[in-house]
Amino acid sequence: MTLLSATLDRVKPSPTIAVTTLAQELKAAGRDVIGLGAGEPDFDTPENIKNAAKAAMDAGKTKYTAPDGMPELKQAICAKFARENGLTYQPNQISVGTGGKQILYNALMATLNPGDEVVIPAPYWVSYPDMVLLAGGEPVTVECGIDTGFKMTPAQLDAAITPKTKWLIFNSPSNPTGAGYTRDELKALTDVLMRHPHVWVMSDDMYEHLVFDDFEFFSPAQIEPGLYERTLTVNGVSKAYAMTGWRIGYGAGPKFLIDAMRKIQSQSTSNPCTVSQWAAVEALNGPQDFLAENAKVFQRRRDLVVSMLNAAEGIDCPTPEGAFYVYPSIAGCIGKTTPGGTVIEDDETFCKELLEATGVAVVFGAAFGVSPNFRVSYATSDEQLTTACERIQSFCAALS
Repeated sequence: MTLLSATLDRVKPSPTIAVTTLAQELKAAGRDVIGLGAGEPDFDTPENIKNAAKAAMDAGKTKYTAPDGMPELKQAICAKFARENGLTYQPNQISVGTGGKQILYNALMATLNPGDEVVIPAPYWVSYPDMVLLAGGEPVTVECGIDTGFKMTPAQLDAAITPKTKWLIFNSPSNPTGAGYTRDELKALTDVLMRHPHVWVMSDDMYEHLVFDDFEFFSPAQIEPGLYERTLTVNGVSKAYAMTGWRIGYGAGPKFLIDAMRKIQSQSTSNPCTVSQWAAVEALNGPQDFLAENAKVFQRRRDLVVSMLNAAEGIDCPTPEGAFYVYPSIAGCIGKTTPGGTVIEDDETFCKELLEATGVAVVFGAAFGVSPNFRVSYATSDEQLTTACERIQSFCAALS
């Protein structure tokens, strides 16, 4: 008899966290490292939000709340959905968790049985397949390449659905590519879903406010009201409000699903941090003008990184619609050799050699399900991004 569960054999640690941790360790050892692996805004949490947290502490609002969120926050979330997405929810249709990841995980744990399938477009956020596996389901990945802008087509979705399909996990704008689906593209997908009434939709809208140019964000239940009763719409305050460490995410869906998720949370973590919940109330109810200003900064950084990476030999970097990631192809570098004699056989080798030679830490594409690519998070300063991209250009130029 072994101590560890056999379930652990089905999953692997998060590669993005591993890259960030390695970059931090190398910095601590004195290396000149630029970490472009973490999906975390470099902006500070706005003062009004921090002040709300301080006020809550001063008022003694530090006790337990309901397992899946206090009424004040659920009301703020309902108001947000009505105001920004045209979606009407009641507080008993809202679940608040310790980050969006817990909401996704709770929903999968509450619904998946052995053999149930979950359709996941690739490139995907690294945690999606492993959460499905932990919950006993089977991830069905649909590769969406650079030729379709890293977006799933209606034909691909239709072909991936089987009688065993329980969920589609949908993420727009996307981590890792930044690709965002237009209204028409999303409507074409929801039309397919309407023909398969047994398939539920898990919509990860975490990057809703980080969109650029004239792109307009839409959520599936907003586009197709017929999907309202079988959609879990997931969001949070981490990215848009620069509150990653506060750990507040939320989801909205049918009451019976939210009840099932509450049951799991009540026996696992119970309520999210109370002080963080009060901060999230202020985030959602307070001034929103800084969101557009932050998006402008990210758009400038996107344009800088796309331009400089496309100037690197062997790299093709599409321009994404949102989030703060780019997902360049290194197809032109595969098969080349570093000055030290290492052959670039795949994107993992490329990223490993890039870090060793230049101190630039990025995440290899295989972690996200589509190769040969790598992910850059441009949620850092223009100066750091410029230096990092210059190093990538030099690294690529030295390949032969």
